[in-house]
Amino acid sequence: MDLPVIDLSPYLELSVNSSGSPANVENQLDPQMKDLCSEVSRILRETGALLVKDPRCSTADNDRFLDMMEKYFEKPNEFKLLQERPHLHYQVGVTPEGLEVPRSLVDEEMQQQLKAMPEEHQPATPAGPDPKWRFMWRVGPRPSSTCFKELNSDPVIPEGFPEWKETMDSWGCKMISAVEAVAEMAAIGFELPRDAFTSLMYQGPHLLAPTGSDLRRYGQEGNVFAGYHYDLNFLTIHGKSRFPGLNIWLRNGQKVEVKVPVGCLLIQTGKQLEWLTAGDCLAGMHEVVVSNRTIEAITLAQQQNRSLWRVSSTLFAQIASDAVLKPLGRFADSSIAGKYPPICAGEFVEKELAVINLKGKKEEH
Repeated sequence: MDLPVIDLSPYLELSVNSSGSPANVENQLDPQMKDLCSEVSRILRETGALLVKDPRCSTADNDRFLDMMEKYFEKPNEFKLLQERPHLHYQVGVTPEGLEVPRSLVDEEMQQQLKAMPEEHQPATPAGPDPKWRFMWRVGPRPSSTCFKELNSDPVIPEGFPEWKETMDSWGCKMISAVEAVAEMAAIGFELPRDAFTSLMYQGPHLLAPTGSDLRRYGQEGNVFAGYHYDLNFLTIHGKSRFPGLNIWLRNGQKVEVKVPVGCLLIQTGKQLEWLTAGDCLAGMHEVVVSNRTIEAITLAQQQNRSLWRVSSTLFAQIASDAVLKPLGRFADSSIAGKYPPICAGEFVEKELAVINLKGKKEEH
């Protein structure tokens, strides 16, 4: 199954041509545009994933970012560990391989759900923590005052990469812009005010968070780079990776290997969106596993003498740490709204990080 692709251009043109206030855009929506917004919310609800085209995010931008991150992940482990910040919950700098624990290994309720799945739709079973590295780079303005300083820390810049900050900020900001457009369209489709989500995203701790998986060491079919899990943030966006391997689960339980067309971005629903919609839109479950298509891409990369690090071009868009997560608008009247009680987004994130082994001890002074 191929996911449908939504071209954001018509909506972006409408936004630019309006005077900028949410009400103005909503008043200018023709039936066709309203249908497009309804389609965005429907796809997110039914599949947990959405492919989009955004003219502001080019293939060249994604390639430049992947090239730099391949060079970084190819560096010796001793070099990469200089950027490790466990006392900041690994929310900036590098997260070494073998640390992040897949939710499916520690969540008993999830394990019961997996056993009940038909065998052909069950995820791969990881042997332990994920064998992937990750780099966390904070994108966008930070709040001047916050109760969650560890989630809003200064960025870490590796030595020997003069282009680092500009490349990370440029690609990160472009992807956030795409998320914001989708968030506005989804809000309209969910019959909420256009800025219902984006107002809560303002000064959120958005993280450009590429993973690096060493295909020379772990490139055997069936190896699990990211065990079955959901993302704890609001929406996740990915540029196209050079090596396939991402599987997602649709709302109906069907497992689908994702194929991202050239020039497209993949957006996935996170747990914060589930909270805001009282479960009308569930956090999308997914995994990254070495498949036969991954093996084919490895063979081609070897023939072309290219890097054998699988880099994901991933950004986690978040609700601001001090904002309150709770069902919005009509979702507050849902029969299961009680499952989603009000909680500060920062507190919610810290609880989730603790479960997957990323909430390190605070530094003692």
